[in-house]
Amino acid sequence: MVTNPFELLKAKGEALDRAAEVILAAKGPLIMVCGESSRLGQHSIDQIRDFVQRTGIPFCSTQVAKGVVPEYSDLYMGTTALSKGDYVRVAVNKADLIVTIGHSIFEKPPFIMSKGGPKVVHIGKRSSPLTQAYLPHLEVIGDIGPSVEALADRLVGKLPNAGALLPLREGILAQICKGADDESWPPTVDRLVQALQNVMGEKDILALDNGLYKIAVTQNYRTNYPNTVLVDNWLATMFAGVSSGIMAAILNPERRATVICGDGGIVPTLHELGMAVRLKLNLTVVIVDNGCFGMIRWKQAAKGFAEYGTRLDNPDFVKMAEAFGVKATLVESLDDLEPALKAASEGGGVRVVVVPVDDSKYWSLR
Repeated sequence: MVTNPFELLKAKGEALDRAAEVILAAKGPLIMVCGESSRLGQHSIDQIRDFVQRTGIPFCSTQVAKGVVPEYSDLYMGTTALSKGDYVRVAVNKADLIVTIGHSIFEKPPFIMSKGGPKVVHIGKRSSPLTQAYLPHLEVIGDIGPSVEALADRLVGKLPNAGALLPLREGILAQICKGADDESWPPTVDRLVQALQNVMGEKDILALDNGLYKIAVTQNYRTNYPNTVLVDNWLATMFAGVSSGIMAAILNPERRATVICGDGGIVPTLHELGMAVRLKLNLTVVIVDNGCFGMIRWKQAAKGFAEYGTRLDNPDFVKMAEAFGVKATLVESLDDLEPALKAASEGGGVRVVVVPVDDSKYWSLR
């Protein structure tokens, strides 16, 4: 009996049985934890985590779903950043079955289905509208947490091929992390992410604006907690990063909020620093300076277009931040990178750290 008219039921037994049959027959299964999962309550999130651990099937996360399942798990295969062409694609292409949990058509597709590709089992609160990118072979519809728990009960101890894709893990993560220990200047975005990982607490909040650096950050930065990496991967518009960071700082005053924003995205939102100061927030804004609209330049090149309108003549970001009463630092050497981030994180108040970066690694993903 449903006492709450908005309460979701566990998926029907017939659907769970069919899904179990398909998963048991898979030679190389992969779980894809998707954006809707991050909107669930903690109990349902715990049930998703248990499903992954109990089945032993490796998993990938979409950008929005980072942390729903701990990314320091030995089953973590990476975070999808592009619909095709990124490093995680090695596992996606080798899989013969992908189990999506909480997929939403409003999030950038973590993969694009094609003829001859892996079968897809869709586990969600509602049936997915069919699109050219996403056409699941089987759906398990109902309250996600209880549904995956019941599905795990049907699978545990019966999955000889659960870890078939795990030998790919080391190579995928090595490619993703390549550049994290690079000693060149300006630093790679991967090196910047590693420095941030060293400085931030495990439940601190990282909010991203949109730009080419988002690929590096979401793939390299690992978290064990949902909604600690805030990414606009629904419409993926620019200029959302600072406002997201401000709201995160307002709602979570006990945690440090950090924003990563590109040089192309920060100028139209610099005035929001003044609001953060007035609100007496603890907020760090890291400005990634590559001298251009990196994602637009990247897409122009990918389509064979001539580069047009992407280069930036940037202002002095330190002086502009100081005009709003913000303490600001320009990182001028690799030795200063992590200390500058640490000082900003521990110093309290609103801080800006400007970091020149080299994002050339990600041009190979075009």
